[in-house]
Amino acid sequence: MRARVFSGMQPSGNLHIGNYLGALKNWVRIQQEYECIFCIVDLHAVTVYQEPAALRAKIEEIAGLYLAAGIDPQVSAVMVQSAVPEHAELAWMLTCVTPVGWLERMTQYKAKAAKQESVGDGLLQYPVLMAADILLYQAAIVPVGDDQAQHLELTRDIAQRFNSLYGETFVMPATSLPSVGARIMGLDDPQVKMSKSETGAGHAVGLLDPPDKARKAIMRATTDSAPGVDFDNLGPGVANLLTIYQAFSGWTDDQMRKHFAGMRYGDLKKQVADVVIAHLEPFQKRYREIMGERGYVARVLAESAFRVRPLAAATVELAKRRMGLYTAE
Repeated sequence: MRARVFSGMQPSGNLHIGNYLGALKNWVRIQQEYECIFCIVDLHAVTVYQEPAALRAKIEEIAGLYLAAGIDPQVSAVMVQSAVPEHAELAWMLTCVTPVGWLERMTQYKAKAAKQESVGDGLLQYPVLMAADILLYQAAIVPVGDDQAQHLELTRDIAQRFNSLYGETFVMPATSLPSVGARIMGLDDPQVKMSKSETGAGHAVGLLDPPDKARKAIMRATTDSAPGVDFDNLGPGVANLLTIYQAFSGWTDDQMRKHFAGMRYGDLKKQVADVVIAHLEPFQKRYREIMGERGYVARVLAESAFRVRPLAAATVELAKRRMGLYTAE
């Protein structure tokens, strides 16, 4: 029996090459090895205001991008969080066993709360909903980036607390997955991870960006004052460009050194732009074909939700019985 994997992305902002190289490419690779559920976490997105029509359109766009990347809906489930109401139901039960202090210590909560005059309760409860997403499907493995590692540890803490109070109910998810994808940094600021919520020009290359826009962003990427690529003293911007090239090309470290050592930054950027565009063009063609097939994405989402809902319902039923909540006989 294959171990179950759960992961997801919010339908907000624009997916970029960092999302592809850091997550989607890896999801495609592991889907034959594991039982995979890939979610579009729209309930998480509304912790901050989303224009309703734009949110619905973005949900379908993200689903199309999952499929264009190579997620096979015959093998993996591609579903929307709010289409399975057990996500919210389990989140409430987990909220009731989660100390507020645990949530207030979350670094992402503190960072986001510091930027807002008023903080919605949804932002505080965000990690509990994430725990519900994972525990609902008894996922054994959750491939996440470093920025979500604290949330996954909290998921384990919540599961352990629930199991201690009410008896063994939830699988304890693993905190890592071997061979995770590349970590891609911002083109304008290589000290921070490339973010789909960052709207500044030149920060990222979107998966749906036309070639001229993608090339312009890469050619403007931050480097340093050295005359060319020095593998013994790489600045963060140059290292990021090389990481992007290697992740798309699949080249070995030796191939990278032989080809790029001493290369001037303008030539490096041109070659990075070439390899990125060469991969984006067929990707975007597949995306247009998928979105052009009337009703296809909606069918995939509906069929996947139908497929996974019995798993979700069984977990909620078990959790309710453990807690003494009413369940139909």
